[in-house]
Amino acid sequence: MMGGGGQDGVYVHGGTEIMETLLLPSRAWAEAEFSGACLGDARRGRRLVDVSARLAEHPQGMLPRTFSGWGELKAAYRMLENEEVTYEKVIDPHGQRVRRACQEPGEYLMIEDTTELNYWKHPGTEGLGRVSASGGHALFVHSTLGLRVQEWDGEPSPRVKMVGLFHQECWVRKGRAHSRKESVRSVLSRPRESQRWARVFREKGGPGPGARWTFIADREGDIYEVFVTCEEGHMDWIVRACTPRALEGEDVSAFEKVGQSPVLGHFSLFLRARPGQKARTAHLEVRACPVVLRGPWRPGGRQCPRAMNVVEVKERDAPAGVEPVHWVLLTSWPCETFDEALRVVRAYACRWLIEEYHKALKTGTHVEETQRKTVERIETLLGILAVVAVRLVAMKLLTHQRPDEAPTAEEWEPAALKILELKVGKPPDGWTHRTTLIATARLGGFLARKSDGSPGWLTIWRGLQKLVLLTEGYALAQEAQKCG
Repeated sequence: MMGGGGQDGVYVHGGTEIMETLLLPSRAWAEAEFSGACLGDARRGRRLVDVSARLAEHPQGMLPRTFSGWGELKAAYRMLENEEVTYEKVIDPHGQRVRRACQEPGEYLMIEDTTELNYWKHPGTEGLGRVSASGGHALFVHSTLGLRVQEWDGEPSPRVKMVGLFHQECWVRKGRAHSRKESVRSVLSRPRESQRWARVFREKGGPGPGARWTFIADREGDIYEVFVTCEEGHMDWIVRACTPRALEGEDVSAFEKVGQSPVLGHFSLFLRARPGQKARTAHLEVRACPVVLRGPWRPGGRQCPRAMNVVEVKERDAPAGVEPVHWVLLTSWPCETFDEALRVVRAYACRWLIEEYHKALKTGTHVEETQRKTVERIETLLGILAVVAVRLVAMKLLTHQRPDEAPTAEEWEPAALKILELKVGKPPDGWTHRTTLIATARLGGFLARKSDGSPGWLTIWRGLQKLVLLTEGYALAQEAQKCG
């Protein structure tokens, strides 16, 4: 049987290491990812593997769309509603596997971000929290993806592979929103959502011997305590600056100082399409300089200054009506030369993968469509779909990083390629990771015109689900011929 997309990492299962491939059969994938869950009963563990395997093939937030038989559907409901089956227990084996893999010698990017799962269509669900001060019905998810840098090309740009979901936690906002007039002392004295950034590295530890970890975050991660956590945990960091931080012993901000530095060089960066903006190539200039950030005030006194580097990326001639690119990055990486500064920028540009992951979680697995009656049951289903979403992103990453390489028999079953050839035709230049993904998306309604760009999650998964069914039918027909 053929499964969905997967990651090219190492799993430990039954005391042996097995390599995950892009289209590893869903049952084998589910056993590798979930069979280690401690659910208090071996039968629950087997049922978790069964349910996960089906969701990997047909990722749907509404379970009746995944399980056609009443017996299977009832068994899935029973397993997901058992008090022993929790989000933490379901997702923990995957997280442990990823954290073990990231301890191996090598270079890793740890990319963090937060998203909200909005259930405004199901206001009766118990336990959900507000989205903002005005209310809402949402569950917030904070994810850390682990990527291994395989090599740096000549640009230089990192070629990365997905290791998996290093950590994930979810929460709901309870109570009334805090007043904007709240004092700084009061804000810093109470628990805050911002404390989740990089917290996993304080709780789970840093890299092992020979492993280099770099924490990467957008402007929400521009927090003094993040830099302290990374430094104390022997980690590097690349964080987009949110505010023009004051410098120790200087009358200019970090923004002003790097803006006054000489231009190190120029380069071009492809920008993916966003809502209201077409994909385009931006021509950018790069500056960099060392700084010492002034320590902020915290209850108990002013904190110690922190030395780091600042890299500015700025677009000078943006098209009319388009907001120019302007990044200011705080980093522990060296930035004395243009190539060193460019490495920082290219590594930060890998942030698109966490955005794609959250899109895959929402659009690919339809987790926001679930009609579970309590937030605990939503979280349990999320524990499975969160790992399924990793498979989706890894498939797209393989196409992005190795578009022109021919897929191996381990990555795509020969039967699946034969079916694609019969349904949409064989590409003139043969099967590659790019043409395979496009052919799969065409089964889901993607037109593949020159102006269409890359296929989206919806068409990819519609096509992949059809391909799963066609491959299953092909396998059954072959088996029937043998039996006959």
